[in-house]
Amino acid sequence: MSAPLSGRINIGSLCAMAAFAILMFSAGIARAQFPFWPQFTFWPGHHAPFQHKHHHRQRNPESATNTRSEDVPKGPLQIIISIADQRVSLFDNGTLIARSSVSTGTLGHPTPLGVFSVISKQRWHRSNIYSAAPMPYMQRITWSGIALHAGVVPGHPASHGCIRLKNDFAIRLWHLTKRGTRVIIAHDDVRPVEITNPHLFKPKTMSASPELQTATVAGESISTAAAIHESPVSNDETPEGPQAPDSAPAVVAAKKIVPITVFVSRKLSKLFVRQGFTPLFDVAVKIENPDEPLGTHVFTAMEFQNDGATSRWTVVSIPAELPRMSERATKEREAPATQTAPPVPLPDKANAALDRIEIPQDTVERISELLTPASSLIISDNALSHETGKDTDFIVVTH
Repeated sequence: MSAPLSGRINIGSLCAMAAFAILMFSAGIARAQFPFWPQFTFWPGHHAPFQHKHHHRQRNPESATNTRSEDVPKGPLQIIISIADQRVSLFDNGTLIARSSVSTGTLGHPTPLGVFSVISKQRWHRSNIYSAAPMPYMQRITWSGIALHAGVVPGHPASHGCIRLKNDFAIRLWHLTKRGTRVIIAHDDVRPVEITNPHLFKPKTMSASPELQTATVAGESISTAAAIHESPVSNDETPEGPQAPDSAPAVVAAKKIVPITVFVSRKLSKLFVRQGFTPLFDVAVKIENPDEPLGTHVFTAMEFQNDGATSRWTVVSIPAELPRMSERATKEREAPATQTAPPVPLPDKANAALDRIEIPQDTVERISELLTPASSLIISDNALSHETGKDTDFIVVTH
């Protein structure tokens, strides 16, 4: 026999009130874990905390809906992971906006170091290598199985190579990034710094590039957030270029403009160019003192300035790897090192690397014509990793 109608209503009301209280508590936790992210608020209605449900077998990514304009990044996003600190830092347009603890690979299954990008995203995913282990809010950075995803973060390396994120951080990050978002993994903490150098690529003037002029000027400088392939609405198909939400002509132009990535390898003495994960061309380059290391440096074009004649650039330099901590010493650390602000590094080594590379002038001009905000230049002593292939940006593994 069923319960009286009034009893069922009371029970339903109590359940609804309990669910609401849990959501509000989750929202408070999420805000607490984003100390550098005050302009963002947690969306309990859209991003429910992860639970083990049958939805994880869904193969198509889900898009965030009803997102608000203030949730759009202001410029290129860069995700930087420090193995030594067991910490992830998120930079928007060169500025630190969020930071959280992570758990990377153990000594037996180390997380690779180097330069990567998000190449695939799934909200619910299970490992096809490790006993179908759940990998919610997965963002793949190699096709061989390395990804960022929500998981247990015990305060020390504990994964099989992936980067485990705290659940609330993983949710917010998943909804902000898109395919192509840059991911840098280094042994120590690194960060972007501004750089000026006459050898950095300069965009063609606005008059010489009408499509870029429309896309960049339509809203008096569509902030680079709109001028890159990273919006909070996930799209697992094609990295997008500049967009102007309030300008129909700019939206049309945006479909034609996709950021490029230029890779210079000292080992190969060659320059390669990709656009939206698609190879375009490669040429030989001359490197002064080719037996001397250049280092690994990731330069990123931010917003265009001076009516599109110049671009603001930042660079992240990845130092040579330091000796790793022993497994025992690593596990003894219950939390990341004290988050004191280190002195801002100088881009001296990055400038020195640029000064040693001679690129044919016709190649420089060709790249300048393709240059958009969020384009990048990677310089490394290494060759391309075997991970670089179809549907990837350049992947450079330094260790």
